[in-house]
Amino acid sequence: MSIERKRFLLSLISPGIFILIIWFVKIFETSLSLDFTYLGIFPLKKTGLIGIITAPLIHADFGHLISNSGPLLILGTGLFYFYNKIAFRVFFLVYIITNIWIWFGARHAYHIGASGLVYALASFLFFSGVFSKNMRLMAISLLVVFLYGSMIWGIFPIQPQISWESHLMGAICGIVLAIYYKDQGPRPKKYSWELEDEKDEDDPENEYWKITPLENEDEKNI
Repeated sequence: MSIERKRFLLSLISPGIFILIIWFVKIFETSLSLDFTYLGIFPLKKTGLIGIITAPLIHADFGHLISNSGPLLILGTGLFYFYNKIAFRVFFLVYIITNIWIWFGARHAYHIGASGLVYALASFLFFSGVFSKNMRLMAISLLVVFLYGSMIWGIFPIQPQISWESHLMGAICGIVLAIYYKDQGPRPKKYSWELEDEKDEDDPENEYWKITPLENEDEKNI
């Protein structure tokens, strides 16, 4: 097995486990005819604070769950593949920060689902690719735009039954973290001609180009 393939398979593990958890929660809820909506985020209420931890695990129905599972798998795998050194840190931060902002700034209603996390990951990967100028990350960014370009409409209050606040908070959180970690992701690949240019600049034979006019004048006086 090649190193890249092994790295890719390892990148699937963490998002895959998270998706299994949210499916288990929904199946458990449905099989026992329960309603876990009360475990969502209810802004500015103490009882709604628990939702900062539990809200992304709760979904209204299987349609809601399915619509989040695909993006979570793709974006989560992208995060752990390209940012394996800081992936857990980024995932934890977008999870907690987005939900805290929802508790402070969203409408007075229960906010459930992992869509805020989806928007945060999409935003982080897209802007990280732009900031780092890394071709592979820019490719993943274009894939995000191609697959989830319509997500941009989710940050506006178009459909009252959808928590557009979660989407907006997640997107902003992703941008902030992309800026904060812009120097810690994969670096752009250097091509042979760029390395040759750097070598030429460091060549001692080219040092005379760096002599100032004053130094030249002193040599003439000698």
